Amino acid sequence: MKKSFAAVVLLSICSHAPAQQEYPSRPMRFIVGNAPGGSTSFVARLVADEMTRSWGHQVVVDNRGGGDGVIAAQTLQRSAPDGHTMLMISAALTIRPALHPNKVYEAYLKEFIPVTSLVSTKYILVLNHSVQANTAGEVIALAKAKPGYLKGAVSNRGGANHLALELFNVLAGTAIKAVPYKGGGPAMIALLSGEVNLAFNNAITVSPHVKSGKLKAIGVAGTERLSTLPQVPTFAESGLPGYNARNWFGVAVPGRTPEPIVNKLAGELARIRSLPDFREKIETQGVDTFALGPKEFRSFIWEEVALWAKVVKQANINLGAGT
Repeated sequence: MKKSFAAVVLLSICSHAPAQQEYPSRPMRFIVGNAPGGSTSFVARLVADEMTRSWGHQVVVDNRGGGDGVIAAQTLQRSAPDGHTMLMISAALTIRPALHPNKVYEAYLKEFIPVTSLVSTKYILVLNHSVQANTAGEVIALAKAKPGYLKGAVSNRGGANHLALELFNVLAGTAIKAVPYKGGGPAMIALLSGEVNLAFNNAITVSPHVKSGKLKAIGVAGTERLSTLPQVPTFAESGLPGYNARNWFGVAVPGRTPEPIVNKLAGELARIRSLPDFREKIETQGVDTFALGPKEFRSFIWEEVALWAKVVKQANINLGAGT
């Protein structure tokens, strides 16, 4: 009887071991909560291409824009917790709990398992050439002299670059109107066409247009200029100290995903993040690698939630006001 029980236990262990060793066992899906063409898709595709080469299974970037990030989050929520579906998350997911009282975003943050952070990037103010301003001070003066004239493209309402615009409004005493689009790509198209006349966005999205002369860059957040755009002053240099808006990207998987799978995925993403080719591609876009493991990343996310809740309250940002 004892021998029979031991045999059953051994058979059970052996039957489960290959399943873990075989991960991933089929094509994978990398969900992005924005339309194609923005910075989120850029980073996701770099990761997906390298992971496809490394693991031998196709990793498909699945853009699920709209719904203020809910569509993408629900897609992950409904996926099997087996590591074959992952979601790109950003600062926007930690901002939204302070802006939406229905607690849906807080619920996602509690349910999803953070895997690792990937990159971080500062925000830059860029203008369409039709705007008669060449410094942050001139933008502020124009906004005050012509209320309603300046309109800023944002990837979506309540996103990180929306908060970057609203923080500028608070610090500068302006009332620039935010116009939401379904991702960084559509927002840039609107800016380039003149449908709107400015945007706060990250270097991945705006650098090509600044370097080609299609847009003019006015200021960069933080205390140091970007090495990729050294001619662009910081907002502190331009007389607006305290303006420090940034974004970051990381990866999450469905709740109940087994820890060994989370750790294996975290290890693969850390390997990709450290590759010289990956670092070179993002650094030439003015982006830095940002390395946090699963536990550290979870702690960081909840610190960000608390930080943005404080900022939203101080700035009196209200999505219901139509900003």
